[in-house]
Amino acid sequence: MGSKRIKLRNHPLYTNLNLFAIVCFSLTQPTRAQKNDQCPTPPADLAVVNARIWTGVEDQPSSPGEPTALAVVGERIIIVGSDEDVKRCIGPDTSVIDAKGRRVIPGITDSHVHMVSGGFQLGRLHLRNVRSREEFVEAVAAEAKAKKPGQWVLGGRWSVESWSTPESPTKDSLDPVTGNVPVFLSRMDGHQALVNSAALRLAGINAAAPPDPVGGEIERDPKTREPTGILKESAMDLVRAHIPAPSLEDRYEALIRAMRHANSLGITSVHDMSELADIEVYKRAIQEEALTLRVHGYLMVEDWLAHIKDVQGLCCMVEFDGFKGFMDGSLGSRTAYMREPYADAPSGMPYPQGQLTAMAQSPHQFQSMVDQIDALGFQIAVHAIGDEANHLLLDAYATAIIHNKRRPPLPHRVEHAQHLRLEDIPRFARLGVVASMQPFHKADDGRYAEQRLGKERLKGSYAYRKLLDAGAMVCFGSDWPVATMNPFEGMAAAVNARTLGPTGDLDGPVWLPDHALSVNEALSAYTVWPTHVVGTADRLGTLELGKIADLVILSADPLGVPPTRLSEIQAAITIVGGKVVFSRPSS
Repeated sequence: MGSKRIKLRNHPLYTNLNLFAIVCFSLTQPTRAQKNDQCPTPPADLAVVNARIWTGVEDQPSSPGEPTALAVVGERIIIVGSDEDVKRCIGPDTSVIDAKGRRVIPGITDSHVHMVSGGFQLGRLHLRNVRSREEFVEAVAAEAKAKKPGQWVLGGRWSVESWSTPESPTKDSLDPVTGNVPVFLSRMDGHQALVNSAALRLAGINAAAPPDPVGGEIERDPKTREPTGILKESAMDLVRAHIPAPSLEDRYEALIRAMRHANSLGITSVHDMSELADIEVYKRAIQEEALTLRVHGYLMVEDWLAHIKDVQGLCCMVEFDGFKGFMDGSLGSRTAYMREPYADAPSGMPYPQGQLTAMAQSPHQFQSMVDQIDALGFQIAVHAIGDEANHLLLDAYATAIIHNKRRPPLPHRVEHAQHLRLEDIPRFARLGVVASMQPFHKADDGRYAEQRLGKERLKGSYAYRKLLDAGAMVCFGSDWPVATMNPFEGMAAAVNARTLGPTGDLDGPVWLPDHALSVNEALSAYTVWPTHVVGTADRLGTLELGKIADLVILSADPLGVPPTRLSEIQAAITIVGGKVVFSRPSS
């Protein structure tokens, strides 16, 4: 697994979270010797043969000693071994999948995603890959023309870094082609939005009012004070409040779309950064038995303590493990909170170091909330991108651990952990804090990060290599719909260290190669390690006897293809709990 490999079975998170569960679970499961016995009663419900199985277990034999088949009864794996072993368990009603010699891996987990909002984005204007301001305006104009009275142009996920003139568009670009149709278009990272004059009028934003909200900025022309149409962080809420709220039916349909999309990418489990309204959506999905992946939710609310009951009582495929908060914004919007000012901060920029959120600007209140949530046994997952935001968050976790005189039952998380002071990297392991990271962000931000921060601060940026070497737990996700949900593009970004090229492909310059991972490590960060983060490693994350059959048959072998082709790999068949939830045509 590259220069250094974490021994999970000796890792503090593994020991603390799973030892008791593993011991108890093993008392009721078949022994490995049973794989050579006669066909069990009943026979297997599912068998996968003629495969090359990467089990995710440490020190698994490599070809030719690796397993080639597995069998499942119900949702549990009863055999991982040779084709001959598994054929003894095949009965007349067994569903047999011939993997055709392809690679099989454990089900993929996306450790940071926004399912319902991602499902909405699938049906909205998508501007990530437009190549110029002119193309941007043309796309918005076409969308606005198709709207009925009262409807909004929504979506976005735009980025200007690949444009020949990488300057943010303004309302002056949109007003001539949108008229009275209100527009709200999120920037790629979701921490900045572009709106037109129609939307500004609805929100009462003009040259005279209102002032910047706490933790946000209404960007204004420095001479006239007229709003430019760019809203940052909490200022976006001034306009969002006027966008018609989607119905429960709309949200449910968005979730179904999102799950289908995830399954098509080999994703069997997600760590969902959920909105309060999503809870009812998940309840309906449970009732209708519509879930095709496992969900560990983190509720995004300002006042966590007021919503304790909201995250309790769900079951089956959905469990809310805790709460999601925000320390700061993003690098691209210059709202990530840095210890020193941005190297490219424009003259007169109101917040040259970025901004802490309103929540984080009240340190005593924030610490009290962290202490209480920690004491109640819930996980805390907090967005932190800037080096100072990460430092302050680690301080808050350390204080909670000292105050409550124990580590939490499930480890607390730093979402993104993009820019770290070097001295803070070992603290992740010492505190048992998880770095929940998104390698595609590195490929994205690499186009402008050095301009934003300078070379020196990049030594601790996107530092998954340094975090692993320090003994920290790292899990990977996408932050979809901020970035692509495709885990193989994420793996490619983590392994090859290339930035995005002009067309949006991972063919830009190699950047920060010392931070790259091996293919084995990248696979583990998407399959094995996320289960340790949420306490499910006793039953998920590896393909072993007695574990739940969440697995993916791939179109190509990530361990065999040139690393430059990792992003081309697709899920051929996705299986959740022993049932096929996705099969690519001709698979």
